[in-house]
Amino acid sequence: MLEKKETAKDRILRVASDLFYKEGVRAVGIDRIIEESGVAKASFYRNFPTKDSLVVAYLETRHGKRTETIEEAKRRHPYSPKDQLYALLDDLVERLKHPEFRGCPFMNAVVEFPDLEHPGHRAAVNNRHLTWEKVEEIAKAGNVQNPVELTSQIRILCDGAIMSAYIDKDSFQPAYFLSAARRLIEDHFSR
Repeated sequence: MLEKKETAKDRILRVASDLFYKEGVRAVGIDRIIEESGVAKASFYRNFPTKDSLVVAYLETRHGKRTETIEEAKRRHPYSPKDQLYALLDDLVERLKHPEFRGCPFMNAVVEFPDLEHPGHRAAVNNRHLTWEKVEEIAKAGNVQNPVELTSQIRILCDGAIMSAYIDKDSFQPAYFLSAARRLIEDHFSR
């Protein structure tokens, strides 16, 4: 099977996504993205009329990756919502341990764009909510007594782990996070 050739739009988005995540959205200019992606300026603006449109596409791409992870957990454990949640936690821990881990792209974008009406802020909040709605669907499928509460508690633990893993790289203990999150899930599933 022939591999699909990367389009200019895909290349711009790939380069921008990498740079935005590693260095921050505001720190990376369009000229650098154009240079590193090897596209003409006209091609860039034809695909992304503004930097904000590129930021929104970046956040939607990140949401797509989270959705793929959730769907993969469901495929691997089709009859066990609890194991699906455990698989998501395991995936998060692997990301937390990665040497290039720089936090949650959605939380980072919200911090970079504090204006509630900024397209980057809105896209970050919206995509984050969509991701957690999918986790809540798993909790509902597990027939836990209060799936909203469980999802909110998992989210709080995950957010704390994400920030701790980024800020305290050398001392962060993923096993402590996993233990707390698993205990929380066990508690909800045994009620």
